[in-house]
Amino acid sequence: MKPVIALTKGRLEKQFLAFFQELNYDIEPLFNKGRKLQVETEQFSFFFAKGADVTTYVENGIADLGIVGGDILIEHQPDVYNLFPLPFGKCRMALATKANYQWPNRKKRIASTFTNITKEYFRNKGESVDIIKLEGSVELAPILGLADAIVDIVETGTTLKENGLVIEDEFLSFSARLIANRSSLKIKRDQLVPVIESFKKGVKEA
Repeated sequence: MKPVIALTKGRLEKQFLAFFQELNYDIEPLFNKGRKLQVETEQFSFFFAKGADVTTYVENGIADLGIVGGDILIEHQPDVYNLFPLPFGKCRMALATKANYQWPNRKKRIASTFTNITKEYFRNKGESVDIIKLEGSVELAPILGLADAIVDIVETGTTLKENGLVIEDEFLSFSARLIANRSSLKIKRDQLVPVIESFKKGVKEA
C-alpha cells in the first residue's frame, strides 16, 4: 500500500507543495485537484483536512504521515511521533489588543482558538483570566467588546494592523512539522523511512 499523507488545508498546503516539489516527487495531480479532498499520485495517497483534524487522522492510523503547524501540536497534544520541523509555515503566538487600550480593573477576558496555550501563558505570568473560545476571526472579539485581548498565531501581522490591533507580547514561535502514526512507523517502516529521509534532506537544503 502507498504511504498515506494528511495535509493541512490552506496556507500550509501551498507551502508544502512547493517544498515537496523540490524533492523530485511527481505531485502534478495535487496542483489540479480543484475541490477534491483526496488525491492519488503514483507514489502516495494524500488527503486534506483542517490542522487539528490532521493530528486526529494520524493518531488513529488513517494517515501514516501528516503535515501540521507546531501550534496545533502544542495546543492539542496528540499521541503521534513529532518527527522534526519543516522549513515553512513559520509563525508566532501573540497577545494582541486595541491600540492604546486601557486594561480594566477586573479579571481580563481573552479570546482565542488556542485555549490551552492561552491558559498556560497566563498561568506562567501568575494571572487568572477568563478565556473565551472562538473558532475563527478572533480579531473581532476586542473590536466588538467581547474580550479585552486575543491570543492568536501571527505570520505577518497585517490582519492585526488592518483591524486596529497591536501586539502586546510574542511568546512562542512555530513552523510546520512532520508527524507520524506510531504503529505505521513499525508496520510500514520500509516504505516510510525513505520518505522521511527525503524530507530531512529537503530541510537541510532549504
